[in-house]
Amino acid sequence: MDLNLRFQHPWKVTTSQAREIQQQLRDRVETEDRLDVIQLVAGIDVGFEQRGLITRAAVILLRFPSLEPVEQALVRVPTNFPYVPGLLSFREVPAVLDAMRRLKQRPDLLLCDGQGVAHPRRFGIACHLGVLTDIPSIGVAKSRLLGSHGEPAVEKGSWVPLMDHQERIGAVLRTRSGVKPLFISSGHRISLVTATKYVLNCTTRFRLPETTRCAHKLASG
Repeated sequence: MDLNLRFQHPWKVTTSQAREIQQQLRDRVETEDRLDVIQLVAGIDVGFEQRGLITRAAVILLRFPSLEPVEQALVRVPTNFPYVPGLLSFREVPAVLDAMRRLKQRPDLLLCDGQGVAHPRRFGIACHLGVLTDIPSIGVAKSRLLGSHGEPAVEKGSWVPLMDHQERIGAVLRTRSGVKPLFISSGHRISLVTATKYVLNCTTRFRLPETTRCAHKLASG
């Protein structure tokens, strides 16, 4: 698949340069709905091998709403950026883009294992991928990076806002009754309310949506 990236920037940068790139690109993030008909959803996850020397990126494409697997791609490339909280996209996105290029079909929506705008500079991996590819994207994180929140009700589908001071940056969503919630945030071209609906529509009987669950299984090898 030819991604036709909307923006280009160097990846072999210092941490200060990476933060500057995030600051520059975050103004491109759209948190209002600008979606076409969603027929193919992609799950994205990244793992590491050889004590972090090799980045392993997995992308799995599912038909929506049936969640039937369509195709998948897995790449292993050398890791070229250190582990720095808040800058994980510089460590992971180059491998993810390589994996996406191996797909035959273009996804209509990306569900990323990580943050969207629920990020110190409002530019997590879901935002980064969404802005570069111009594909609507959602951050689906298993843990909180920042912000405060109450406890959602125990029933599946319940959620409460994730707040950073007075700003709503995400949702704490119960995807399965009685289990730990997930942290959902807009990535690009999608509102928070719509993002939570798609995450729930991609979730069956597990805590993780099928996109994330299948991608994680592939990335974990």
